[in-house]
Amino acid sequence: MSLISTLARLEAVESGRAQPTATVRHRHLTDRPLVLVPLTTAGEAGAPLGALVGTDRDAPRLLVVAQPRDRDLRFAFLAELAEAVLPHIESYADVIEPAERSETDPATGKKVKVETELCTDAAQLIVPSRAGIEFVRLLGRSMRFRRTAEDDPDTPYPAPARVPLLGRWLTHYGERARVPGSSLLLAGTDLLNRHWATGQSTLEDQHLGALLAWVDPPDGESGAEAAFRAELARDREGQLLCPPAGPATDPDFDNRLLAPAIEKYDRARTSLAAAEDGLAADARLAELTAAEREIRALLAGVLRPTWDAVWRGLDLLRELPEGARAEDRWTRDRWSFTGHRDRVRSGEPPQPRRDDAVTAARKLASRETAQAQLEAQEALDDPLVLACRWLAGEAFLGEVTGVEMTYTESKRPSPRPLVAVRTGEQPHLADRVKVYRSLDGKPQTAEFAGYGPQEEGAAPALLLRITDRMGRGREPAPGSVPEPGDRIAWTLFEHDQRGGPKLPDPEETPWTHGGPPGSGAAVESPDPVTPEDLL
Repeated sequence: MSLISTLARLEAVESGRAQPTATVRHRHLTDRPLVLVPLTTAGEAGAPLGALVGTDRDAPRLLVVAQPRDRDLRFAFLAELAEAVLPHIESYADVIEPAERSETDPATGKKVKVETELCTDAAQLIVPSRAGIEFVRLLGRSMRFRRTAEDDPDTPYPAPARVPLLGRWLTHYGERARVPGSSLLLAGTDLLNRHWATGQSTLEDQHLGALLAWVDPPDGESGAEAAFRAELARDREGQLLCPPAGPATDPDFDNRLLAPAIEKYDRARTSLAAAEDGLAADARLAELTAAEREIRALLAGVLRPTWDAVWRGLDLLRELPEGARAEDRWTRDRWSFTGHRDRVRSGEPPQPRRDDAVTAARKLASRETAQAQLEAQEALDDPLVLACRWLAGEAFLGEVTGVEMTYTESKRPSPRPLVAVRTGEQPHLADRVKVYRSLDGKPQTAEFAGYGPQEEGAAPALLLRITDRMGRGREPAPGSVPEPGDRIAWTLFEHDQRGGPKLPDPEETPWTHGGPPGSGAAVESPDPVTPEDLL
């Protein structure tokens, strides 16, 4: 936790209201996000109980599993979820624009530009909390390998036709959520915690109702009081006024309301199955329908406060202007969305349960690069975030006091201007340490070359040698060299991160990681089916 975040939390305790830790919104929000509020059965990991889903805050779609132990009802729930989610995803898949991307030419090994297409936008999924992201990932894992009657007519429990497809998309969204800065799948609590600091612990910040109570407390009430009420206040029946932000349920709700309602539903189903004539069956069917409606009403009452809280949080976030570089990260999300669309349409198999060594290494390297890019971009977009790096000695503000033109000693001398910068700060500089400034949105690099002469009563000037982005001529391009009097923010961290070392193709990995090449090693058998896979 940075010093500014710590100070913001202390000030939140003092003022009774969450304090901003950002001046801009560092995540992209689409005009029509799909909000999903899931609910799971207590004591059974990943077993769906119900959900609210939709893009209209006033008209969510309620999905319910009246008896979570019934496999057919679970599949019906997943089929309804696919019916609600896939049309929204597919509505973005065919709206495209021409684009270019770099690919390696297998003949020459050089990078070449390839004409392709890119989705102009992508479907964004919002869940209440981080646990919701884990549930989406678990759903994807349990659905993408299901067999349908079309795939295998002899499968004992065929899944509805669109369930495996939804599983593949949810798996992709769950994997993309692990990439720092990605906005395809977002948690409401993570979004708010990134932009505000509360006066409570980070664990308590995972309760969406308590978090909103700090960010936007009611009039005349402090954030601590409102959060306490959001976490613990109950109605006359002993039920929480602000239920947890999914997918967990409150034990009191399970024991006092949900369990009796499900038991009533089970009795009605048993009674209907034992009916001996049509009149008796009609009466008992009415009892079954009433029991199911009771369960739906109970789950709707638990889910709706969280649904409203997610939209309220999005409203607060939209009041912040979007960071300048958030659109660039969203473009990478669009490439990811388009790439998965192409893999699905080309008939590629579902994502494997476990990545091979090379794929796992590539994912790890790309996420490390994305994390460094995110930290740099947020600092460049946001003065408050940059102040955190300044306090750590990783950035400084200085005034240019002089420029001396020097050149490299080569057959074609290149300009290497020596810039004197005066600052009252103490950045962590050593000989030839690189520093960077933003020039027309691109990073320009300079090397620390020492200290200039010290004037009486003033700190010595820093000497920085500019090394790039000055054009190809002997004389620097206009505007590429700072001028005396310019006040410039310099950073000790790179603005753009380079990729890691090239990794071998999976079939060329050594024997320690699945090789050797051409050994004809047996393909790994799939994982055995587990209750988790069957939900």
